[in-house]
Amino acid sequence: MPGLEDLYREIILDHYRNPRNRGELPVPPAHRTEGFNPLCGDEVVVFLELTDGKVTDVRIAGQGCSISQSSASMMSSAVKGLSIEEVARLTRAFKDMMSIHESSLEGADADSEAESELEEIELGDLEALRGVVKFPVRIKCATLSWNTLSQAIEDTLADS
Repeated sequence: MPGLEDLYREIILDHYRNPRNRGELPVPPAHRTEGFNPLCGDEVVVFLELTDGKVTDVRIAGQGCSISQSSASMMSSAVKGLSIEEVARLTRAFKDMMSIHESSLEGADADSEAESELEEIELGDLEALRGVVKFPVRIKCATLSWNTLSQAIEDTLADS
């Protein structure tokens, strides 16, 4: 669907040109975690504040391709105000979206449990990154910020 692909391209470019939640938070109380993709040089820094098991604030910094930076922007908007459990479900759904379509490109059957999880979780602007799976090397760009966020949550909980 060319019209949908154009819309998705515009969403990605908008998040790249006008990133949401760009900047830093004071450390502490925030936790700072860096993510790096050595294959292409993408860098993402996640500043995370958790209060009572919820993401109370998140900021992103870093540099890289439009996919990594727009994914970080979309991720930061999507997780703000969510509980740790909700962030974990959203992260899983996003990664499932990437892997389901990657598997289907390879001719493998998609996991029906993962598909039903995807249907239950509203991905919003994150849907725009669905086309990334046509370029498997770019999946790491799209998931970098999500992996960095997961590490930030782990580190923050460990420090508590």
